[in-house]
Amino acid sequence: MNPLVQPDPGLFIWTIVTFLVLLALLAKFAWGPLLEALDKRQESIRKSLDDARRARQELEQIHQESKRILGTARTEAEAIVASTRADAERLREELKQKARAEATNLVKSAERQIEMETARALQQIRQEAVDLSVAIASKLIQRNLTKEDNQRLIDETIGQLDTQRH
Repeated sequence: MNPLVQPDPGLFIWTIVTFLVLLALLAKFAWGPLLEALDKRQESIRKSLDDARRARQELEQIHQESKRILGTARTEAEAIVASTRADAERLREELKQKARAEATNLVKSAERQIEMETARALQQIRQEAVDLSVAIASKLIQRNLTKEDNQRLIDETIGQLDTQRH
Protein backbone atom coordinates (compact mmCIF):
# COMPACT_ATOMS: atom_id res chain seq x y z
CA MET A 1 0.00 0.00 0.00
CA ASN A 2 0.95 3.56 -0.61
CA PRO A 3 2.71 5.14 2.39
CA LEU A 4 0.87 8.42 1.83
CA VAL A 5 -2.49 6.79 2.17
CA GLN A 6 -1.62 4.72 5.26
CA PRO A 7 -2.40 6.27 8.63
CA ASP A 8 0.64 6.96 10.74
CA PRO A 9 -0.11 7.57 14.43
CA GLY A 10 3.01 9.76 14.93
CA LEU A 11 2.19 11.96 11.99
CA PHE A 12 -1.38 12.13 13.15
CA ILE A 13 -0.35 13.35 16.64
CA TRP A 14 2.08 15.93 15.25
CA THR A 15 -0.55 17.22 12.85
CA ILE A 16 -3.01 17.64 15.71
CA VAL A 17 -0.36 19.33 17.94
CA THR A 18 0.61 21.70 15.08
CA PHE A 19 -3.04 22.46 14.43
CA LEU A 20 -3.66 23.22 18.11
CA VAL A 21 -0.54 25.43 18.35
CA LEU A 22 -1.55 27.25 15.18
CA LEU A 23 -5.09 27.54 16.52
CA ALA A 24 -3.77 29.01 19.82
CA LEU A 25 -1.50 31.46 17.96
CA LEU A 26 -4.35 32.52 15.65
CA ALA A 27 -6.72 32.89 18.63
CA LYS A 28 -4.19 35.08 20.46
CA PHE A 29 -2.83 37.21 17.62
CA ALA A 30 -5.48 37.19 14.87
CA TRP A 31 -8.96 36.40 16.22
CA GLY A 32 -8.69 38.60 19.32
CA PRO A 33 -7.88 41.74 17.34
CA LEU A 34 -10.30 40.68 14.59
CA LEU A 35 -13.13 40.13 17.10
CA GLU A 36 -12.20 43.36 18.86
CA ALA A 37 -12.32 45.23 15.53
CA LEU A 38 -15.70 43.63 14.76
CA ASP A 39 -16.99 44.64 18.21
CA LYS A 40 -15.76 48.19 17.68
CA ARG A 41 -17.38 48.26 14.28
CA GLN A 42 -20.64 46.89 15.69
CA GLU A 43 -20.56 49.53 18.44
CA SER A 44 -19.84 52.25 15.88
CA ILE A 45 -22.77 51.10 13.73
CA ARG A 46 -25.05 50.97 16.79
CA LYS A 47 -23.94 54.48 17.78
CA SER A 48 -24.51 55.76 14.24
CA LEU A 49 -27.99 54.23 14.22
CA ASP A 50 -28.78 55.86 17.58
CA ASP A 51 -27.46 59.20 16.32
CA ALA A 52 -29.55 58.86 13.16
CA ARG A 53 -32.63 58.03 15.24
CA ARG A 54 -32.02 61.09 17.46
CA ALA A 55 -31.40 63.27 14.42
CA ARG A 56 -34.66 62.05 12.88
CA GLN A 57 -36.54 62.84 16.10
CA GLU A 58 -34.96 66.29 16.30
CA LEU A 59 -35.79 66.88 12.65
CA GLU A 60 -39.40 65.87 13.32
CA GLN A 61 -39.55 68.24 16.31
CA ILE A 62 -38.07 71.05 14.22
CA HIS A 63 -40.57 70.31 11.48
CA GLN A 64 -43.46 70.45 13.96
CA GLU A 65 -42.06 73.67 15.45
CA SER A 66 -41.73 75.23 12.00
CA LYS A 67 -45.34 74.27 11.21
CA ARG A 68 -46.46 75.89 14.45
CA ILE A 69 -44.42 79.05 13.78
CA LEU A 70 -45.72 79.21 10.21
CA GLY A 71 -49.30 78.86 11.45
CA THR A 72 -48.73 81.60 14.01
CA ALA A 73 -47.16 83.82 11.35
CA ARG A 74 -50.14 83.26 9.03
CA THR A 75 -52.56 84.09 11.82
CA GLU A 76 -50.63 87.24 12.69
CA ALA A 77 -50.42 88.22 9.01
CA GLU A 78 -54.18 87.77 8.62
CA ALA A 79 -54.76 89.85 11.76
CA ILE A 80 -52.45 92.59 10.43
CA VAL A 81 -54.22 92.58 7.06
CA ALA A 82 -57.62 92.75 8.74
CA SER A 83 -56.42 95.55 11.00
CA THR A 84 -54.98 97.43 8.03
CA ARG A 85 -58.24 97.05 6.14
CA ALA A 86 -60.20 98.31 9.14
CA ASP A 87 -57.82 101.26 9.52
CA ALA A 88 -58.11 102.06 5.82
CA GLU A 89 -61.91 101.90 6.01
CA ARG A 90 -61.92 104.13 9.09
CA LEU A 91 -59.57 106.60 7.39
CA ARG A 92 -61.75 106.62 4.28
CA GLU A 93 -64.83 107.34 6.40
CA GLU A 94 -62.97 110.13 8.22
CA LEU A 95 -61.91 111.64 4.91
CA LYS A 96 -65.49 111.42 3.64
CA GLN A 97 -66.75 113.16 6.79
CA LYS A 98 -64.10 115.88 6.47
CA ALA A 99 -64.95 116.36 2.78
CA ARG A 100 -68.65 116.61 3.63
CA ALA A 101 -67.92 119.10 6.41
CA GLU A 102 -65.72 121.18 4.10
CA ALA A 103 -68.38 121.09 1.39
CA THR A 104 -71.02 122.18 3.91
CA ASN A 105 -68.75 124.98 5.13
CA LEU A 106 -68.11 126.09 1.55
CA VAL A 107 -71.83 126.13 0.80
CA LYS A 108 -72.57 128.10 3.97
CA SER A 109 -69.76 130.53 3.19
CA ALA A 110 -71.05 130.97 -0.35
CA GLU A 111 -74.57 131.55 0.97
CA ARG A 112 -73.26 134.18 3.41
CA GLN A 113 -71.34 135.88 0.61
CA ILE A 114 -74.43 135.84 -1.60
CA GLU A 115 -76.51 137.34 1.22
CA MET A 116 -73.87 140.01 1.85
CA GLU A 117 -73.60 140.82 -1.86
CA THR A 118 -77.40 140.93 -2.13
CA ALA A 119 -77.61 143.24 0.89
CA ARG A 120 -74.86 145.44 -0.54
CA ALA A 121 -76.59 145.55 -3.94
CA LEU A 122 -79.91 146.44 -2.29
CA GLN A 123 -78.18 149.12 -0.26
CA GLN A 124 -76.57 150.49 -3.43
CA ILE A 125 -79.92 150.44 -5.24
CA ARG A 126 -81.55 152.28 -2.33
CA GLN A 127 -78.74 154.82 -2.31
CA GLU A 128 -79.12 155.34 -6.04
CA ALA A 129 -82.90 155.63 -5.61
CA VAL A 130 -82.39 158.25 -2.90
CA ASP A 131 -79.86 160.11 -5.06
CA LEU A 132 -82.23 159.93 -8.02
CA SER A 133 -85.12 161.10 -5.84
CA VAL A 134 -83.08 163.99 -4.55
CA ALA A 135 -82.08 164.93 -8.09
CA ILE A 136 -85.67 164.74 -9.27
CA ALA A 137 -86.82 166.64 -6.23
CA SER A 138 -84.26 169.36 -6.78
CA LYS A 139 -85.31 169.73 -10.44
CA LEU A 140 -88.94 169.83 -9.44
CA ILE A 141 -88.25 172.38 -6.75
CA GLN A 142 -86.50 174.54 -9.29
CA ARG A 143 -89.73 174.69 -11.30
CA ASN A 144 -91.48 176.43 -8.36
CA LEU A 145 -93.96 173.87 -7.34
CA THR A 146 -96.86 174.73 -5.20
CA LYS A 147 -96.99 173.70 -1.63
CA GLU A 148 -99.63 171.07 -2.37
CA ASP A 149 -97.56 169.55 -5.21
CA ASN A 150 -94.55 169.48 -2.95
CA GLN A 151 -96.44 167.64 -0.17
CA ARG A 152 -97.91 165.18 -2.65
CA LEU A 153 -94.43 164.34 -4.04
CA ILE A 154 -92.99 163.84 -0.55
CA ASP A 155 -95.83 161.48 0.41
CA GLU A 156 -95.44 159.45 -2.80
CA THR A 157 -91.68 159.13 -2.32
CA ILE A 158 -92.02 157.99 1.29
CA GLY A 159 -94.65 155.46 0.22
CA GLN A 160 -92.40 154.09 -2.48
CA LEU A 161 -89.46 153.82 -0.08
CA ASP A 162 -91.59 151.94 2.45
CA THR A 163 -92.77 149.58 -0.29
CA GLN A 164 -89.21 148.90 -1.40
CA ARG A 165 -88.02 148.12 2.14
CA HIS A 166 -90.64 145.41 2.63
